[in-house]
Amino acid sequence: MRIFVLLVIGFLVAAASAAQADGYRLRPGDVLDVSVWQDPKLNRQIVVGPDGIVAFPLAGRFKASGLTTGAVEKALKSRLQKQFTAELDVTVSFVQSAKQEAKAVAEVLEWTIYVTGEVNKPGQFVVTKNPPTVLQAISLSGGLGPFAAEKRIQVRRNVDGAELVLSFNYKKYTSGTDVTGNITLQSGDVVVVPERKLFE
Repeated sequence: MRIFVLLVIGFLVAAASAAQADGYRLRPGDVLDVSVWQDPKLNRQIVVGPDGIVAFPLAGRFKASGLTTGAVEKALKSRLQKQFTAELDVTVSFVQSAKQEAKAVAEVLEWTIYVTGEVNKPGQFVVTKNPPTVLQAISLSGGLGPFAAEKRIQVRRNVDGAELVLSFNYKKYTSGTDVTGNITLQSGDVVVVPERKLFE
C-alpha cells in the first residue's frame, strides 16, 4: 500500500511539473533537452536561437519561439517520423531559460571581499565584471590609514577548509620595485592591513 501511495504522489508531482512547463512559451536563449527513444544518437540539448528558430538533425529548422515544449515535441516528432518506419517516442523537456542563464552568469561575475585593519573604511565590498586585486580592495576601503604596516599586508583565503595566507608589500608595489605582487582576489578573500610597529 505504501509503495502504491508513493507511486501516486510521484505521478501527481510529475504531472504538475509537466503542466507547468507546458504552459511556458519559449523565448530566444531557452535550452531544451530532446530525447528520441528509438535513436539515442539524436539525444541532445538544443537552444532557441535569437531569431526564435531551433535546428535538429533530420528535422531541419523551425520556429520554436512562442511555442510550448509540448508543441515543439509534436513538431519534432512529425518531422522526424518521415525518416523512421516505427512509431517514434520523442520527449522534449525544458532545461533552462535565458533569464536563468543570465542570472547564473551574473552570480558568477560577482566577488565579495572583505578589508579589515588599518584602512579608512573597513568592510565588505561586492565587485562585479572582473575579479579585484588587493590594490583595488585597498582603494575601495578608502586607502591605507596613517598607521598601516604597508610592507605586511595579508590576503587570507579559505582553501578546502584550510587558511592560506598571501603577503602583499604595498610599498614595493607602488614604488615599482615589485610590479608582480598585486594579488588577484577570489570571492571570500579577507585583506588584512596590520598596524605598524613602533620602529617599523
